[in-house]
Amino acid sequence: MPTILELINLSTGYLEKKGIESPRINSELLLADILSCKRLDLYLLFDKPVSEGEVNVYRNYISRRANNEPLQYILGKVDFYGTILSVDKSVLIPRQETEILVEKTLEYIKNDFNSGEIKILDIGTGSGNISISLLRNCKDCTIDAVDVSDEAIAIAKKNANENNVQDKINFIKADFRELAKSDLKYNFIVSNPPYVACDEYLNLQKEILNFEPKEAVTDFKNGLSFYEDISAF
Repeated sequence: MPTILELINLSTGYLEKKGIESPRINSELLLADILSCKRLDLYLLFDKPVSEGEVNVYRNYISRRANNEPLQYILGKVDFYGTILSVDKSVLIPRQETEILVEKTLEYIKNDFNSGEIKILDIGTGSGNISISLLRNCKDCTIDAVDVSDEAIAIAKKNANENNVQDKINFIKADFRELAKSDLKYNFIVSNPPYVACDEYLNLQKEILNFEPKEAVTDFKNGLSFYEDISAF
């Protein structure tokens, strides 16, 4: 049976030849997930043999990653703002850049709202990453989380339940533009909408083009339509 170090070295070289960025880190994270340990723990277990069953699962993972499938989809999870969230191909993978939106919103809440309930609208909630992160850090918030995708809402509900914020978040399957016609009022609107222009979409990396939901990446127009509609809410 191969050892942990042997597997990491082999898979790193393979992913490197396939043009995968950070092949060593990818190899280690995938193996750590299979072995149910932290990535750094692998360095204490380099000489440990890996069972045939674990090797087979690892080969499948490495093959998928070599085909440009995002690491987060293979693992089925992502760490966002200190919270582990489930993800699959029905939702956009939460990016670290979006954590800035969470931080800024929490800053505004802290500075401008000292008491009372804070009502927030999350447009295009996807995995629920923004809503859940806000609720985990603001006990006075309640959120309406809107998305047009049944699959995305199912993932977001799962994440809300796993993070014990399901009682403070209301999921709505709808086009947010329809809500604009209602008399609903919010203290904050948060969103990470599709922002890639249609004519720029094909220039994106293969991980996005081949795996992430297109409707969560581009507005099929100039990349600004969601911002225009949100600002007019």
